[in-house]
Amino acid sequence: LEGYAPVAPEAMEARAAAFRALMEQRRTVRELAPDPVPRAVISHAIAAAASAPSGANHQPWHFVAVADPAIKRAIRGAAEEEERAFYAGRASAEWLEALAPLGTDPDKPFLESAPWLVIPFMQRRGGPRVGDNRQNYYVVESVGIAVGFMIAALHGAGLATLTHTPNPMKFLTRICGRPADEKPFVILVVGLPAAGARVPEHALIKKGVDAVTTWL
Repeated sequence: LEGYAPVAPEAMEARAAAFRALMEQRRTVRELAPDPVPRAVISHAIAAAASAPSGANHQPWHFVAVADPAIKRAIRGAAEEEERAFYAGRASAEWLEALAPLGTDPDKPFLESAPWLVIPFMQRRGGPRVGDNRQNYYVVESVGIAVGFMIAALHGAGLATLTHTPNPMKFLTRICGRPADEKPFVILVVGLPAAGARVPEHALIKKGVDAVTTWL
């Protein structure tokens, strides 16, 4: 085991507090600048995601990083088609009421304006080594943890992110050229905030640690 050198309790607390302060600044940003982001930054974030724990260490994920304008345009077109159906009747009244304070609608210009879209695909079969073809376990949980790692890594690099989940997302399998037995998990939109970018006041409501924790 490496990477766990002794740390004094006061240093542990300082590290934990610094990371908490960093992550408390994170916001979902829908107004992203087209400024380029180096591919190496995205690669480091994917590597951080791929270091996440997973069921049986099978690492049931594959990440597609999209910068090509034509592919982003195709993704936006297909996503907005699903979103129009969602807002026109697929979503329940309660769901639409919950979204209303965020000001969202079927238009998703950020899918084209952002320099990168990163799409994690869940793999039902695989294994710890390239070429394995074994049953994967806790796939949704594993990929969800990996995406959390990636969001933290990108935020730490100074980038803004947006998690976009049109439903259904089968079109991503086709557009990204992935195998039919893989399932897209989310579209992670990545870039720098646009000048004057705003976030909904509703998004600033966060439950405090005491409200979400029970100590036994």
